[in-house]
Amino acid sequence: MDSTALHAKPLQLSTFEPGFEAAFAARLHWSADTDAAIEQRVAEILADVQKRGDAAVLDYTQRFDGLQGTDVKALEITQAELKAALDSLPAAQREALQAAAARVRKYHEAQKKASGESWSYRDEDGSLLGQKVTPLDRVGIYVPGGKAAYPSSVLMNAIPAHVAGVQEIIMVVPTPQGVRNPLVLAAACVAGVSRAFTVGGAQAVAALAYGTATIPKVDKITGPGNAYVASAKKRVFGTVGIDMIAGPSEILVLADGSTPAEWVAMDLFSQAEHDELAQSILLCPDAAYIAEVQAAIDRLLPSMPRREIIAKSLNDRGALILTRSMEEACAISNRIAPEHLEVSSSEPHRWEPLLRHAGAIFMGAFTSESLGDYCAGPNHVLPTSGTARFSSPLGVYDFQKRSSLIEVSEAGAQPLGRIAAELAYGEGLQAHARAAELRLNPVPPMREPT
Repeated sequence: MDSTALHAKPLQLSTFEPGFEAAFAARLHWSADTDAAIEQRVAEILADVQKRGDAAVLDYTQRFDGLQGTDVKALEITQAELKAALDSLPAAQREALQAAAARVRKYHEAQKKASGESWSYRDEDGSLLGQKVTPLDRVGIYVPGGKAAYPSSVLMNAIPAHVAGVQEIIMVVPTPQGVRNPLVLAAACVAGVSRAFTVGGAQAVAALAYGTATIPKVDKITGPGNAYVASAKKRVFGTVGIDMIAGPSEILVLADGSTPAEWVAMDLFSQAEHDELAQSILLCPDAAYIAEVQAAIDRLLPSMPRREIIAKSLNDRGALILTRSMEEACAISNRIAPEHLEVSSSEPHRWEPLLRHAGAIFMGAFTSESLGDYCAGPNHVLPTSGTARFSSPLGVYDFQKRSSLIEVSEAGAQPLGRIAAELAYGEGLQAHARAAELRLNPVPPMREPT
């Protein structure tokens, strides 16, 4: 396609217009419903892998990725291969990967200290109450492959698991036609992946969920994938834990007009280039600035290698919205609950207290969303499609579980036992009541059922 013929015209809306609400709702709409044919195919693949194990995994990997072999063991990437991939990288690339990994690790170590430690206290009767935090034993991380390679996804999934104390991290990554990306393998080496397999799709999710003779069963599966992977993760939830079901990528920019328009246009591009369903929205109270951003979009688009994808994303799902004020922009942002939220303002800390719902908040003109994707430190696996209203970024806490600690002293058993017995009798659970009463001194006579 001739790049000069491309146009990206995000829908221009204004909160002043009477039809704003309907147009705004229509632009935000995205259906997460999975195609019925995909659901049926995924169900068949999961059932087949559960039944035939390695043989089914090998069949599907040969069929979908074009890998040849007679044994799933040949699909495992050894630690020596991971280390060799790291050593083979150009020095600048290797140093960038290691620097990003160090920042991601530092952030998640701080996160663990803040919220991931066991705690307990004793009350006035000497009873101990608390919480024991322990890591999951084994997790699986799915790293997308095919159209592109994502070493950053390896870091963001494996490092918090490693920091949490997970002993075994199993990575699966599709390698169509057997092409192994050295940067992905190097990232696995840096991040502490225990074992890695060149398997992708629903069959990889099934292998991790159910286990095969070669691929071990895990306790939780994290990481993004295509519609087949998302459908498979939904279906195996309950057998294993999952992180989330991710929708298309999103960016929302709150701008007061103080940031160069070219910067904001490129930030909108940074999400639009992911795929045609990605959503990029600008909220701004300055009409002249919105016109500047549109002019920058027109000027910059032809130079972008993924310009066709960017143009379709912006035309179909993008929006430039004129608001009455920055306060109104913040209120609209909370309704959207975006995955990535940029506060592109000279006073970001003025507006941050008004923002309640976002996967990640990027404050100030110099904080491009892309820095968060790769190397700032916080996790880039974020809730999408408005789920930031009730869910959080991937973190150390996703790779831990909590057990309550209760140790009641003899003195504590007296008041607690009477409270528990009274409530248990009220529920008609006599054994519960008597179990509490037997610890009382003196033990009261058995109460007749009511």
